[in-house]
Amino acid sequence: MLHTAIETRAKSPQAFRTISEVAAELDVPQHVLRFWEGRFTQVKPVKRAGGRRYYRPEDVALLRGIQTLLYEEGMTIKGVQKVLRERGGRYVVAVGRGQAAPHGRAAERAADFEALTIAPVIPAARTPAVGRKARGAGAKVTPACDGLLSDGRLSEEHRARLEIRLIELQDLKSRLQEARASAA
Repeated sequence: MLHTAIETRAKSPQAFRTISEVAAELDVPQHVLRFWEGRFTQVKPVKRAGGRRYYRPEDVALLRGIQTLLYEEGMTIKGVQKVLRERGGRYVVAVGRGQAAPHGRAAERAADFEALTIAPVIPAARTPAVGRKARGAGAKVTPACDGLLSDGRLSEEHRARLEIRLIELQDLKSRLQEARASAA
């Protein structure tokens, strides 16, 4: 394994890479690269006698972009396939290099968050009470506007609660990423 890492550093940026070198560079298992080859037809490693794969620098750059969209942006395989169809391989390569704006759920969530912080919250219309039988026995009903001030903003108490929940979710996300990294 150490021998492969030394060879990788000594190679030219234009040199072809083996599957083990690409797997080490992208920090993904080899079987994932083989799977991605089947799902993303744009990745076309050169195959030599005996089925040995050699990845061109363009393939490695595309794989890095695919990895970014899947792992960092949270997109699905189908979502990345759609991005490749609609925007092309150059865009995905640019995402992998950090030269393109995020595309996917992370960007959508960021846009949604911006909309929430800029636009005032509008209270929902109150609906008439529904009988206990209609909503099911033991169902708890909470008002839709609990914690909203008369002008539609959140009260300081509820804002603080939401901030605490956000911190907890961010902590859980980082712990999940660490667990995934240690399992790989």
